[in-house]
Amino acid sequence: MNIIITGGAGFIGSHVVRLFVNKYPEYKIINLDKLTYAGNLANLKDIEDKPNYKFVKMDICDFDGVYKLMQDEKVDGIIHLAAESHVDRSIKDPFTFAQTNVMGTLSMLQAAKLYWENLPEKFEGKRFYHISTDEVYGALEMTHPEGIKPPFTTKASSGEHHLAYGEKFFTEDLKYQPHSPYSAAKASSDHFVRAFHDTYGLPIIVTNCSNNYGPYQFPEKLIPLFINNIRHRKPLPVYGKGENVRDWLYVEDHARAIDLIFHKGKIAETYNIGGFNEWKNIDIIKVVINTVDRLLGRPEGQDMDLITYVTDRAGHDMRYAIDSSKLQRELGWEPSLQFEEGIEKTVRWYLDNQEWMDNVTSGDYLKYYEDMYAGR
Repeated sequence: MNIIITGGAGFIGSHVVRLFVNKYPEYKIINLDKLTYAGNLANLKDIEDKPNYKFVKMDICDFDGVYKLMQDEKVDGIIHLAAESHVDRSIKDPFTFAQTNVMGTLSMLQAAKLYWENLPEKFEGKRFYHISTDEVYGALEMTHPEGIKPPFTTKASSGEHHLAYGEKFFTEDLKYQPHSPYSAAKASSDHFVRAFHDTYGLPIIVTNCSNNYGPYQFPEKLIPLFINNIRHRKPLPVYGKGENVRDWLYVEDHARAIDLIFHKGKIAETYNIGGFNEWKNIDIIKVVINTVDRLLGRPEGQDMDLITYVTDRAGHDMRYAIDSSKLQRELGWEPSLQFEEGIEKTVRWYLDNQEWMDNVTSGDYLKYYEDMYAGR
C-alpha cells in the first residue's frame, strides 16, 4: 500500500508515521506536512532514511498539489491528521482554523475522490481515515465532583482506571455541540467526511479521540509546557480553579488504535478512542510537579508554589470523557498504560531531551526549515 499521512511531522502524526514505517516495510509512507510551528522533522530523525518513507512539504489546502501527489504516488490510503488544534489559538484566530481544518480536509477529500473514482477498481481497497477530537461533542455534566470509583460502564479489562466524574460519556451517536472555534472547525470537517461517503461512496472512517500526551508534543500544551516550566522554576498558569476534567491517553496507544482501525475498521463507521482516564487539571498538574521534582532530585512537591491561577478562558468546557467500548468490543483495542506509568515515561523523555525542547521553544527549528526549503 501507498499511504499519505497528513500532519506527520506533528505530535500524534509523527508517532503514527514511525509506527507504520517500522511495522510495514512493504508499505510506502508519504508524510505530507506544511511544517507550520507545530511540525518538526526532528520528531522523525530515527526513520528519515528508511527506504519506505518519503517526506513532502505541502499545504493540505493546495488541492492541485495534493491531487498530483496522489496520482504520482498511486495512493491507496489517507490517514488525515493535519489540523490546527490549540483552542486558545482558535479563539484569537478562527479564520486560520476554518481554512486548515475545514477547507484543507475538503481539499484532501476531493483529491481522493477524483483520483480513486477514475481508477479501474474505483474505491475498492481504498480508505480515507479522518482523525477528529472529542471536543466536537461539547461538554459533559460533572455530576460527581469527587469522582466515581471504577468499575464504570466503560471499564477496560486491563485493570483499574482513574475516577470518572459523572455517569455519562461521549458515545459515537451523540449529537455534536462544539463550543470553541477549534471544535466547530473539526465538527465541520467531520460532517464533510461523512457527506463524501453518503454522496459519492468514498470509503471513509472517522475517529474521535481524547487528550493525548507523550513525547514530541509541542510545548504550548499543558503537560510539556508545565514540565519545562517546572524545570526552569517558571509559573504554572492554571485556568479558573483547575476543576475542568479531561480524559488522557498516551500517544502511542492512540497510534496503535489508528493502525488497528485503518486496517480492520468498518467503512463509514465512527470509533471513539479514549483512555478511561479522567483527571481534573489541577490534579494532573500536581502529579506532573511531583514527578518532575522527584526525577530532578528535588524534594517532592517543592514546586507546588509555582501554581498560578489565571482567568478562565472563554467557552471552557467542564468535562470530556470518551466511551471506547465500541472499539474494545469490535476490534479488541484498549489502552496499555495507566496514567502514572505514562506520565513517568513522558516526564523522563522531556527531561532527557532538553535539546529538543530548547530548539522548539526558541523557534530555531522554524528558521532551519525556512532556509532549507528556500534552497539556502
